[in-house]
Amino acid sequence: MKKRIPMVLSVALIAGMLSACSTGQSGQNESGSASGEGVTTIEFWAAPNPTQQAYWQEMAKAYEAQNGKVKINVSAIKESPTSEASIQAALAAKSAPTMSENINRGFAAQLSSSKALVPLDTLEGYDDLLKGRSMSKTIEPWKFADGHQYVLPIYSNPMLFGWRLDILKELGYNEPPKTYGEVLELTKKLKDKYGDKKYLWAKPDLADPTAWKRWFDFYMLYDAASNGNKFIEGDTFTGDEKAGIEVLTFVDSLRKEKGLLARQVTDPFENGTGVFTDIGPWTFTTWAEKYPNLNYNETYALTMPPVPDGADPAQSKTFADTKGLVIYASATKAQQQAALDFVKWVYSDAKNDAAWFKQTNLPPARDDLSTNESFKAILDESPQLKPYAENVPNAVPPMDNAKYNDLQTIIGTEAFNKVVKGEIAPAEGWAAMKAALEKALK
Repeated sequence: MKKRIPMVLSVALIAGMLSACSTGQSGQNESGSASGEGVTTIEFWAAPNPTQQAYWQEMAKAYEAQNGKVKINVSAIKESPTSEASIQAALAAKSAPTMSENINRGFAAQLSSSKALVPLDTLEGYDDLLKGRSMSKTIEPWKFADGHQYVLPIYSNPMLFGWRLDILKELGYNEPPKTYGEVLELTKKLKDKYGDKKYLWAKPDLADPTAWKRWFDFYMLYDAASNGNKFIEGDTFTGDEKAGIEVLTFVDSLRKEKGLLARQVTDPFENGTGVFTDIGPWTFTTWAEKYPNLNYNETYALTMPPVPDGADPAQSKTFADTKGLVIYASATKAQQQAALDFVKWVYSDAKNDAAWFKQTNLPPARDDLSTNESFKAILDESPQLKPYAENVPNAVPPMDNAKYNDLQTIIGTEAFNKVVKGEIAPAEGWAAMKAALEKALK
C-alpha cells in the first residue's frame, strides 16, 4: 500500500490550489440546508481510491432512499500534490467538505490543533455508533491526549510479520518462533545453513530514515514489547525505556548474527532471500498474480510481532496501519449531526462492513471481526485474512502529534537506523533519540 506523507502547505502553495478545490459548503443557509429545499446537504470526500469511492456512493444512495431530508454528495479527495494538502487548502479557502475519510491519526492531530475538526464524542449518537458497530476496544487507543475522539477508524490493518514457513521447515521448525531468543536461535541456524544466501530480515527500509517506514519495523516491535505503549501522547514523550532498549538490543543482536540485509534486493521475502518481514493484507492480491507459489500455511505463515524473552506472546500488540473519518468544524451544526447520523446508519448493520471488507480487502475496525457471522464467508474464502481480523483490537494507531513526520524521522536518525548499521549501542541510541524527541516536543 502506498504511503502518503502529509505536508504543511506554504501560503503560496495554498493560494495556488484554491481554485482547484470544490466549494463543499457553498449555497447553503445557516441551518446547513440547501436554500429553500429543507434538505441538509453533506459533502463527503472519499479516499482517492475508486473502490472506496464506489462504496461510499452506494451507501449514500441507500441512505438517501430512507432519509429524504438529507443529500450526500460523494467525491474523491484530490491528490495534487497529496490528499492532505488538498484538505488543508480547502480549509484555508473555507471550502472544506462536511466530512472526509482517509485520515490518519497524525494528520488528524494537525487538523485538531487548529480547531478544524469536531470532537466526535460531543455529537449526539456517538456512543450508540460505537456500540452498534462493536468497536469500543478497537477505538480506545485512538483517544487523543485531550480526552476527545477526532477520528472514527474505518479500517484497521494490524500489521503482521510473515515467515517463509517452507524455509523454516528446512531448519527443523514447524511454526515460527515467538520470542527474541527463539528468533535469534533460528537466525544462527539459518546462517549456518545458507551463509550469505539468506537472511532473517532483508529489507532496505531498515536503514532508511523516512518517517513512515518506522511504522513497519520499529513500531511493530515496540508495540509488542511495551504492551501497546503509545510512545508519544500529545506533546509528551511517554516511551517505555525498558521495552525500547529491548527492541533496539534485539535488532542489534540480529545485526551481530549477520541476520539483517539492509540493501536493495528484488522482492527479498517473496524470492526467499529473507524469511521474515512485515506484511499487510493488501499484499495478497499482488502475490496471487506475481507469486502464486506463495500459499498460506504452506509456503508462508503470519504472526504477531515476536516479544522479549519472558513476555507472553499471546499478549503481543502491533502497529495499526489505519485511517478513519472526520467531520469538519466549518460545517453547520445541522450538517455535522447529519453526517454523524449517516455514519451511524452505515455501521448499524454489519453487512455494510462486510461489503466494505469484500470490496477493499481492508479489515473493518471492529472488535468482533473474527467472530461475527457477517464476515465468516469472507474469512473462509480468504483464510490468510483471519489473523488480521483476530488482531484488530490489538493494534495501536499512529501518535496524535501534528509533527509526527519529524518525530518519526528522529527515531530512525538517532536510534533505529544507527543500530541497524552498527553505529551506536542500543542504550545510547535510546537516550539520544529520547533527548532529541523531547527537545522537538517543546
